[in-house]
Amino acid sequence: MATFKLFLLPGDGIGPEVMAEVEKVASACARLGLARFETEKGLVGGCAYDAHGAAISEADMARAQAADAVLLAAVGGPKWANVPYEARPEAGLLRLRKDLGLYANLRPAICYPALADASSLKREVVEGLDIMIVRELTGGVYFGEPKQILDLGNGQKRAIDTQVYDTFEIERIARVAFDLARKRRNKVTSSEKHNVMKSGVLWKEVVVALHKREFADVELEHQLADALGMQLVRWPKQFDVIVTDNLFGDMLSDVAAMLTGSLGMLPSASLGDVDPQTGKRKALYEPVHGSAPDIAGKGLANPIAMIGSLGMALRYSFGLGEVADRLDAAIASALANGLRTADIRSEGSRVVSTSEMGDAIVAAFERAEV
Repeated sequence: MATFKLFLLPGDGIGPEVMAEVEKVASACARLGLARFETEKGLVGGCAYDAHGAAISEADMARAQAADAVLLAAVGGPKWANVPYEARPEAGLLRLRKDLGLYANLRPAICYPALADASSLKREVVEGLDIMIVRELTGGVYFGEPKQILDLGNGQKRAIDTQVYDTFEIERIARVAFDLARKRRNKVTSSEKHNVMKSGVLWKEVVVALHKREFADVELEHQLADALGMQLVRWPKQFDVIVTDNLFGDMLSDVAAMLTGSLGMLPSASLGDVDPQTGKRKALYEPVHGSAPDIAGKGLANPIAMIGSLGMALRYSFGLGEVADRLDAAIASALANGLRTADIRSEGSRVVSTSEMGDAIVAAFERAEV
């Protein structure tokens, strides 16, 4: 039985509650002889600021570097609204992404059959939905320089954010998208704003060249980011893999997430390059949802996105695709049996707590209801 090093960062708000359910699944994997996990816990976000005066400590960054995978739950909350900008809770997450070289963010949008009516869209629009958004994560406007606010005098200021992409950054994220598409339905939609942005012109040029050179067998289409947002709401099942930049990916993936009924349902993976010597890659897995401080400590949080994040780690970091499939099936089984947390409640369902949902998924996982 293989052993893997997991570094757990529960973070703030509902983070510790949903992370506790991941630990149950990890223990079940060991009991079933599927995988063994050596786990360590650290601090990130507001709790790290309270303890160390920084959003993540140097010691915890070193643990993250040494781990086979990092699982992070959530950061932030109104308690830390006025801390120094460089120490804000989100800075811990951004540093993890940057220092670990996690340039590829994979955000699936999957609509479980039992939850098709939970979406704000009609059942026929979302039932069976399974798309993957591949977002470039370490470049673009969030990291470009200069980034500043200038005082122009006479009560006027100027804010500057810079959108910057190099060829290699576009090419490597596009390659991730094409590789994924080959394992799915063999279609990639590349999205940018080449009609008004020079970075979009280069993005399209690089994607087209890579497709022609290495991935001509994959269907490729291009859509402007604003039009794609509209199409996601009109008929999302037309898409398979969507690849886009940091800013547009941030927005479009949240749109796609809500098609499924709740942000509490969706995991994500942030991946770095594969080490050619070890075959391993740095990776961080986290739910799409935030820290939800208004419900923290009340047992109301939906743990499915956090558990699904472990499932993505099983698939992309540990090479345990069959175990990941088993976990996905266990989640679907719990939902099909009518169990719901408060965010996805529906008529005729039984509303359960965070821990009860986790227990139900573990039970289905152990019974291998596949």
